[in-house]
Parts: sequence; structure tokens; C-alpha cells
Amino acid sequence: MRKKLTAAVVAVIALIVLGSCVVVTAENEYSIIRQFGRISRVIDAPGISMKLPFAQTVDKCPKQTLLYDLMPSEVITRDKKTMITDSYVLWKITDPMEFAQSLNGSLTNAEARINTAVYNALKNVVSSMNQDEVITARDGELSEYVTAKLGDTMEQYGITLTLFETKQLDLPDDNKEAVYERMISERDNIAATYTAQGNSEAQVIRNTTDKEIAISISEAKKQAEILIAEGEAEYMRILSEAYDTPDKQDFYSFVRSLDALRESMQGGDKTVVLSSDSPIAQIFSGYGEAAE
Repeated sequence: MRKKLTAAVVAVIALIVLGSCVVVTAENEYSIIRQFGRISRVIDAPGISMKLPFAQTVDKCPKQTLLYDLMPSEVITRDKKTMITDSYVLWKITDPMEFAQSLNGSLTNAEARINTAVYNALKNVVSSMNQDEVITARDGELSEYVTAKLGDTMEQYGITLTLFETKQLDLPDDNKEAVYERMISERDNIAATYTAQGNSEAQVIRNTTDKEIAISISEAKKQAEILIAEGEAEYMRILSEAYDTPDKQDFYSFVRSLDALRESMQGGDKTVVLSSDSPIAQIFSGYGEAAE
């Protein structure tokens, strides 16, 4: 019985010793091994590792991306206007050894450093801008400015800030309405100026276009008159060459007379009464005499 009890005690002690030797590291965490308070090594691969029992201890710190929500705070713009900012950051531990040495592996200490660094960067950016510029830039540009200002300030703690975003950047309630009304008035004035400039430029373009069109039409009419005159001159020249002898002139008179007779015989009545001294009658009379 005593042997069994002794064996059981030894087994329990062995299990305790074995348990104190085993280190289980999950996929989303780092295991920091300390020996008598000093950091001995960091385990960043998931799995089971071994350590010295009792002499070494294990601290855990997260490997995944973490969220830190900053408390809303006041910032002052370059034109001495107060604004309320509410923002957050995403961060992660990228150097667990540095994190453990500089911040003692404490998430609370890390968040305190992040809060100070982000607030100072945001305050410096906002203080370099007028209130109107801050309000205009709050849809993305302000976050870019703050991120650039932060730079690599947290790497000394083994931390990387992966994202900074402003949830709210607004005016204090007591002067919010007055500022918005002033901004609306200023934007209306700017819009009216742009509209007036646009109308003026449009009128200049219309006047220039109307002038160019008038000149083009005038030039086209001029060219048309020249072409008509040249055509009529050419027509008269051709006629002059075609009827340059008495016989040709008589034939021309004969053809023109027949054309006039044809025009006069339009309609149902085909009877034409001519006097003996009519040029048409004389033509037919002359042809009759020639036939006799």
C-alpha cells in the first residue's frame, strides 16, 4: 500500500514537472520565454516546445491585428478653432522581442504609447490647417496626413500601425451651425463667381462664333456672286460665238419665235391668231415664200 502511494505521488510530481516543461503556442500568438525575469527566447511558430521547469516562465502576446479606439478629444486648428476628433487605429506586434523588452509585453502599455503618438500626430496635422481645410480633408485626406506624420514612430516598441482612420471630426455643438452657415455662404459666393465667369466666357465664345459665321456667309455670297457673273459672262460669250453671222442670227430669231409660239399654245386651245406684221407670222410667211 505504501509503495502504491509513493508511486502515485511520484507520478503526480512527474506530471507537474512535465507540465511545467511544455509550452503550447497557438497560431495567433507569440510565446515569450523568460528565465529569472530576463527574456530568453521568443517562440513565434505554432506547436509544442520545451522549457526549463520552474526556472523559466512563459508570457503570451497576440500575433493578430488589434484595434485601439482612441477617446474623443479636442484639437485646435491653425485659425484657433476647436474641433472634436474621434478616431481609431489598427496595429499589430511585429517584433515580440522588442515589444517585451520595451513595453514589458503589456498591451495596456502599448495602447498608452499608441494613444500618445496618434494624438500628437493628429494635433500637429490639424494645427497646420484652417478649420475649412480640416472639414474638407476629413473624408480620407486627413487620415493620409496623420499616417505620414506617424511614420515609423512605433517600430521602436516592436509595433506597426497598419491603419489610422477618423470616425468623426466635427465642430463643438455650440458653434457648429454658425460655421456651417458661413461655409455654405462662402461656397455660394464661389459658385456665383464661377457661374459669372462661365457666362462671360460663353458670351465671348458666342460673339466670336457669330462673327465668324457672318464673315463666312458674306464670303460665300461674294464667291457666289462672282461665280454667277462669270457664268453669265461665259454664257454671253458662247452665245456671241454661236450667232456671230447674219444667218445664225436669223436662225436664233426663228428658234426663239418658235419657243414663244409653243409657250402661247399651252392648254386646250391650240389656235393662234397672228397679225400679218407679227414676227412669227413673218417667219412663216418668209418660209412659205421660200418654198414657192
